Amino acid sequence: METIGILGGSFNPVHIGHMMLASFMSQWGYVDKVWLTLSPRNPLKDPDDLLPDMKRLAMLNLATKGAPNLDICDIELSMPKPSYTIDTLCLLRERYPECRFKLIIGSDNWRIFDKWRQGDRILSEFGVIVYLRPGYPVEKRHIDGLEVVEAPMIDLSSSFVRRAIARGKNMNYFLPQGVYRYIIDNKLYNVPSRQ
Repeated sequence: METIGILGGSFNPVHIGHMMLASFMSQWGYVDKVWLTLSPRNPLKDPDDLLPDMKRLAMLNLATKGAPNLDICDIELSMPKPSYTIDTLCLLRERYPECRFKLIIGSDNWRIFDKWRQGDRILSEFGVIVYLRPGYPVEKRHIDGLEVVEAPMIDLSSSFVRRAIARGKNMNYFLPQGVYRYIIDNKLYNVPSRQ
C-alpha cells in the first residue's frame, strides 16, 4: 500500500522551502509521495494578500510539473468551510482506499496539536510526521503514531517572498521554476510596474 504524505498550506506563494521539504520526505522514504494540499481562502480571516484559490493552484501546478513523487491535492477547495484536517484525511481515505495517508506538519504546529480537532484520531488512524523547526523542539517523541524527522530547512516564508516582491526584489531563486515569472506576468503581490 502506497503511503502519501499530506503537506497542507495556503502556498501563498509556494516557495523552494516547501518543495525541498516535500522532496526530502519522499526521497528519504518517510512516505512514497507527497501531496501538497491547498487550503482554501478563508472569507472570515484577514486575507493578508492571500491570492484567490485558482491563482495559488496555478503556481502549485508550475512548481510540481515534472517533480518526481510530488503532486497537488485540491480536495479542500470543494469541502464545506471551515475544513478540518481530520475531515480532509477521512475523505482522502474514502476516495483512495488503496493509499495510506500521513499528515506532515512542522514542530511549531505540533506544539499546538492538542488544540486541533480530533488530533488524537489523526495520530491513531493516520499518523503524523513532524519536521523540526528552529526554536520548537519536540520533547516527547515516544507517542504512537508520531514520527519526528530532522529535514534540511531554510528560513524562508511566503510572507518574506511577498514583501520582497512588493519591494521590487528578484525572487527567481527563492521560488520553484516558473512561479516567479507567473507572479510577474500576472502582477501579483503588488509587484512594482517597472519589473
